[in-house]
Amino acid sequence: MGARIGLVGLGTMGSALALNIAEKGFDIAVYNRTASVTDTFMASAGALAGRLTPAATPEALVADLTPPRAILIMVNAGAPVDAVIASLLPSLAPGDLLIDGGNADFNDTRRREADLRAKGIRFFGMGVSGGEEGARHGPSIMVGGPAEAYEPVRDIIEAIAARYEGDPCAAHLGPDGAGHFVKTVHNGIEYGDMQMIAEIWGLLRDGAEMTPDQASEVFAGWDKGPLKSYLIEITAKVLAAKDEASGKPMVEVIADQAGQKGTGRWTLIEALKLGLSATTIDAAVAARSFSAAKAVRVAGDALFDAPAPAAPPAANELGQALLAAKIIAYDQGLTLLAAASSNFGWSLDLARVAEIWRAGCIIRSALLDDISRAVRAGLPQGQLMFAPAFADRLKDGIPALRKTVAAAALGGHAAPALSAALAYFDQLTHAHGTADLIQGQRDFFGAHGFERTDREGKDFHGPWAMARG
Repeated sequence: MGARIGLVGLGTMGSALALNIAEKGFDIAVYNRTASVTDTFMASAGALAGRLTPAATPEALVADLTPPRAILIMVNAGAPVDAVIASLLPSLAPGDLLIDGGNADFNDTRRREADLRAKGIRFFGMGVSGGEEGARHGPSIMVGGPAEAYEPVRDIIEAIAARYEGDPCAAHLGPDGAGHFVKTVHNGIEYGDMQMIAEIWGLLRDGAEMTPDQASEVFAGWDKGPLKSYLIEITAKVLAAKDEASGKPMVEVIADQAGQKGTGRWTLIEALKLGLSATTIDAAVAARSFSAAKAVRVAGDALFDAPAPAAPPAANELGQALLAAKIIAYDQGLTLLAAASSNFGWSLDLARVAEIWRAGCIIRSALLDDISRAVRAGLPQGQLMFAPAFADRLKDGIPALRKTVAAAALGGHAAPALSAALAYFDQLTHAHGTADLIQGQRDFFGAHGFERTDREGKDFHGPWAMARG
């Protein structure tokens, strides 16, 4: 009798998932291109080694599995996934299943599913969130692909997933690339949330002149209220941590240069393709790019004088501001998911998406129960912001967000994501905007035409057209 499932790629996430699967009682065969990695993994597996079968080649991995075979691929996105698929295909038979559990571009997932289906091989994409700890002990899992491909391994996926009040944080969300798209948007929201938290830290540090320990206490307090979330929790822990080598707060010895793996950028790209605004995510992605330009920032700091100090609002108001901005970030993410679902014919259950984010994933927060309920009740105009429970919170929080953004601007504290969240809110809550002038300009230089407020039709022109004629 062979193993129930195979896994390719024993990096941080792959090795954690393999141990999670074994711990839940499933026999699993594992393969890594570098054999020494497999050896090290097996040596560290301890009591779980009995459920693990190491394979020296892709062919051996397939041979170690019980047909119909199921293989989870955990390698870097892009060409490495295609290379693994190509190495496995000669040994597979019709009805076998491949699963891409990495952070994949959903467009690649759609292509792979169609190509493999034509060869008789089942395939689905599986977004996994929770980092190494989540992968080992229970992540949030977002599956996209044929429903019939998911069912044979559903028991494994639900067994290894996080639980929220007994409910597994795993679900089949739709066909082809649905799961990976939802994971991409999850990460986009994560980018925005992390950036806004970092901006609040900057205001506490540079505006309120708090030490990391003092700021840690602020965040720890917020984690006991409406802002309760995984990211707020770990922010308090990061700020409290000390560097053993120097004795300094850990955050003071970490270079302010943030990395990114592409999912935030993918979220933004897809939003633009769908004609939607994701300003908070846009600002967060741009902020990470700015963080990498350290030499430029140092030169700019030396060239221009800083403005006079401007004290930020009190900590309680900063918390209100952060909560309001967080709601706006979720609004952008859900709007994008709804648009993609309609565009690609996925029929995404957005309430279920919110539910499987309640545990295991990076953006898990106290807000998600309320988000799920609001979605099931129906979002006015499709906007989370307009749902009564969230509209009331925004009415309380937006004044604090305005004060926070204003204080940041006056004091020269960069707060691009908080500012973008406020701008998004203002644009969606002003019936009379400024696009009338833009349409006039477009008609003036390009004869593009415009709609009028007092007549039906779309092809009106201004008096400048007659003057040109």
